[in-house]
Amino acid sequence: MSEAITRGVHHVGLAVPDLDAAVAFFTGALGWALVGRNDGYPSAFVSDGSVMVTLWRVADPDTAAAFDRRANVGLHHLALAVADEAALHAAFDRVRMHPGVTIEFAPGPIRPGLEQQHFICAMPGGLRLEFTARA
Repeated sequence: MSEAITRGVHHVGLAVPDLDAAVAFFTGALGWALVGRNDGYPSAFVSDGSVMVTLWRVADPDTAAAFDRRANVGLHHLALAVADEAALHAAFDRVRMHPGVTIEFAPGPIRPGLEQQHFICAMPGGLRLEFTARA
């Protein structure tokens, strides 16, 4: 096998219907920092210090089609790591209380028989996020 030419993820770009609601989720519920904004090309850049997410507001939120993870090719979900199971439960408590969040399922094993825990939610605007405790 040859050596990989990449070195991790620089950032992930997400298209959102409401830029302010998405920024509020990342900064409010998750404690991320707003590191930049471009209102001329409606976008904002948020970071947890390890990864950056670029949030792009779609051109016309009223006519934008929601992503169907079972029918469309694209980002199925973004998985974010937390330090351990205690941090996972703390994240769950904060995320589930944030306006516009839909919980898909509460913290539980990734697969039957595994101790590693995770949960999945939809942030405001409907994008799916997974939170996973590091093993």
